[in-house]
Amino acid sequence: MKKRLVILGGGESGVGAAVLGCVKGFDVFLSDFGSIGAEYAGTLQKYGVACEQGGHTEALILNADEVVKSPGIPDSAPVVKKLLAAGVPVISEIELAARYTDAKLVCVTGSNGKTTTTSLIYHIMKSAGLNVGLGGNIGRSFALQVATENFDYYALELSSFQLDGMYRFKADVAVLLNITPDHLDRYGYKLESYARSKFRIAQNMDKKGCFIYCADDELTMKYLAETKIQAQLLSFSQRQQTSQGACLNSNKFTTMYKNNSFEMLLDELSLKGKHNLYNSMAASIAGQVLKIKKEHIRNSLMSFESIEHRLEPVLRVGGILFINDSKATNINSTWYALESMTTPTVWIVGGVDKGNDYGELLELVRQKVKAIVCLGVDNRKIHEAFEDVVSEIVDTRSAEEAVKVAYKLSAKDDTVLLSPACASFDLFQNYEDRGEQFKRAIRYL
Repeated sequence: MKKRLVILGGGESGVGAAVLGCVKGFDVFLSDFGSIGAEYAGTLQKYGVACEQGGHTEALILNADEVVKSPGIPDSAPVVKKLLAAGVPVISEIELAARYTDAKLVCVTGSNGKTTTTSLIYHIMKSAGLNVGLGGNIGRSFALQVATENFDYYALELSSFQLDGMYRFKADVAVLLNITPDHLDRYGYKLESYARSKFRIAQNMDKKGCFIYCADDELTMKYLAETKIQAQLLSFSQRQQTSQGACLNSNKFTTMYKNNSFEMLLDELSLKGKHNLYNSMAASIAGQVLKIKKEHIRNSLMSFESIEHRLEPVLRVGGILFINDSKATNINSTWYALESMTTPTVWIVGGVDKGNDYGELLELVRQKVKAIVCLGVDNRKIHEAFEDVVSEIVDTRSAEEAVKVAYKLSAKDDTVLLSPACASFDLFQNYEDRGEQFKRAIRYL
């Protein structure tokens, strides 16, 4: 009898898991509490996947041998609680997919910078001619690629939600960029629980694997000291030297892995700013571990283009540069964005607050920001935090209005920065929708 695999969630990861389940001979059923998009519905139909939408039929779910849960569904969801109480294993799509590939897995997590760093590592691998796929929390479903492609390597971005559903998964190269308070509502507002989730990226690794981490990140170092990791430890730092990993030396950084060294002038890096230097360092170490030639690593670090919605230059209108940093959904991401500004800045901020402490931004705002445009339903905390620092704070309720107001508040050679420090769900579908509406509004100025 076929094993029954139930998928909760009909988005990118859920549909990918369903396809892989079908290819591997499972009795697959997919259930989505909301609606399934037309493209995903077409894929499910193509592979003959039984599915439902608009609610969960428990009788068709609780009889599963195993359940794959989409990362957006919390363990507190009623159907998940019943599955766990019944002893049904609930895993992530990443856990499922890894069972069916012998490819080398280069995995990246962190509160900030993981999309950029994963994309950069993929760019390095692709430029070196490796047969590599890009997946996880970015791009196409990892499971779908395992089902339909034949890659030798994967660059995977992994969120804490995905890591929570991973048990036997083993990375060959694991990168932990940083840990800052984020998504604490999913972790009982316990920072330690969130940090432990991030360290799951190194579980099951052996001495053949490499764990790459930031020695400058306080929380990473705290929990690293309390975590047993069998892999080789390789650090990157802008403040201290290291014999294995990457460190800053004046106007360049040096990467050392075993007896192989690599140097890169900071002026040559395509990605600017301190935060991106960390990302470039981490990616260069991964490149060294994978034995990619130095010229490929160098050329990739010089040619990489920033990802969409992350400090993305959009247009210059009337001498004013507009930058889309819609992906900055927490304080730490916005801190890095503001830190990289070199001209007077009109800052567009706001959305669904995740318990933000805006005090961390006060000094940067004092130095860099000439006006604030709030883009959200409830902007009280922003007003309270900055009304004594910035004289002009204006509330708006749409991307179009925010862009028009920001343009009026700006002068030639200024920068308008959308870096919300908040989730987008009060006014937008997601951060991509917010970024797209922002860019569209700029083009209509």
